[in-house]
Amino acid sequence: MTQQHRDERTRIRAAMDRLLTGQATVSNGSLTVSALAVEAGVHRMALMKRHADLKNEFYERVRAETPQVPEVEKRLRETVTKLRQTIANQKAEIEELRQQVTRLTLASAVLTQQDSLPAPRAELDNVLPFRPPEH
Repeated sequence: MTQQHRDERTRIRAAMDRLLTGQATVSNGSLTVSALAVEAGVHRMALMKRHADLKNEFYERVRAETPQVPEVEKRLRETVTKLRQTIANQKAEIEELRQQVTRLTLASAVLTQQDSLPAPRAELDNVLPFRPPEH
């Protein structure tokens, strides 16, 4: 392990401590890998690739030491909630469309049936047929 590698690990661990105690100096203080990388002064991909163990340690500490849920998990939970709501809305819309198809089918059957009924009587002069009688 090179000295630079050891220095990065030391900076990452110190940044972990600052973030977990709410004393961020450089980053926005959120409990994410991106904020950890900014706080430690290392590239995010270096943290993800070379120091994956520290990234995992950070998330374990976040879960163990803080009552709040990690930012990534919050976003995922919000997305899941939105998707569940979208599914519920779509199911309701599908049910409404099915009912509308049933109503339209019944209306069509009634109108078709009316075509085969005898013409209205002459004494009912206030009733107008939907279609004018064919001559």
